[in-house]
Amino acid sequence: MKMKRIRKILLLLILLIPFRIMAMSIPQHYSKNVIIYDISEDEILYEENASDVVSIASLTKIMTTIVAIENIDDLDQTITITRQMLDEVPFDASVAKLKENDVVTYRDLLYASMLPSGADATTALGYGISGSTAEFVKLMNQKSSELGLTNTHFVNVTGYDADNHYSTPKEVLKFLLYALNNSLFKQIYMTKEYTLTNGLHVESTINLYNKLGLVDLSFIKGSKTGFTDNAGLCMSSIVDVNDNELLLLTLNAPRINGTSYNLEDTINIRNYLNDNFKDEYIYQKDQTLFKIPVVNSNITSYDVKVGNDIKIYTDNLENEEYHYEYEGLKELSYKNKKNDKIGVITYYYKDKEVKEDVYLTVDIKPSLFNYLKEHINYVIPISLISILLVVIIIRRIKLV
Repeated sequence: MKMKRIRKILLLLILLIPFRIMAMSIPQHYSKNVIIYDISEDEILYEENASDVVSIASLTKIMTTIVAIENIDDLDQTITITRQMLDEVPFDASVAKLKENDVVTYRDLLYASMLPSGADATTALGYGISGSTAEFVKLMNQKSSELGLTNTHFVNVTGYDADNHYSTPKEVLKFLLYALNNSLFKQIYMTKEYTLTNGLHVESTINLYNKLGLVDLSFIKGSKTGFTDNAGLCMSSIVDVNDNELLLLTLNAPRINGTSYNLEDTINIRNYLNDNFKDEYIYQKDQTLFKIPVVNSNITSYDVKVGNDIKIYTDNLENEEYHYEYEGLKELSYKNKKNDKIGVITYYYKDKEVKEDVYLTVDIKPSLFNYLKEHINYVIPISLISILLVVIIIRRIKLV
């Protein structure tokens, strides 16, 4: 009895897991937490330990930067780097190498926060916008609440390990997607090199990971990395996969002998997807789906066609489930006019619904020949009866 109950519970758990996540596999990897997200389809393709509450290291600076952007009145206003700002930066934190009395713009600090993951730059933003990092963190937590992040809390602007500073991979994805909707943030996220107005040159951390240039990283369109002892090696990146933009999020990878396993996981997962997954057309534009009969007219049927391409990103189209349903007129005639709406098609795939209105795209004209042809079963008997009546009438007239 107990075993049957366990089996029922297991079956229920399996049914609760989305099909797409079950269907996709990825190569062996080092990161404990992984999310693969399809930007164009707004869909998580794969997730692993995505709801774990974890340290997120410098992925924190994603929130720091977007909150700063939303609270800066003039991006080109200058700010002077002070000793107080620099003294607050942990000695082993990543920095942009700002110096006391450097005069830079708020725009400079945004790039310096994201590209080299500069804790000095994020600290300066906190002081410049709110008067202190403690006050600025309040804005970060306020934004978390606005975004509905129930398992995210910040205590600093840098992501440095601290009690009560945490998030989950799914919630990191959520605030990253929110930030990417801001055009300036996205521009910064997609930038790999930048020179501040004081002449300081900064580079994306992935450039530093790949100092010798032994690996082609051109497929990484944008990124933000991080590392602390608690969070391990972390990385968020927008990658090109067969001309699709996917967002890869990996957390808690080890650093062994100086190897950046967050980058290695990103490369391996991307290459696997690039080699095995592609867009498959399930319905193509102008493909005929079915025919609607047309009566009493110059045509006998009307082809209903797909209005726009519908694709699935998959490694095996045969494993995908999709279908369509039509609601509308089941028969047409010359009474239906060109450009009339005649129905709606709903496409169902990957737990999605896409509706498409169907309009008549041709002129339908009446046809006596087709009318007679379509009613032949009635026309012949009526014609014979009419002829017979005529013959009878003629005979009676002759008899008279």
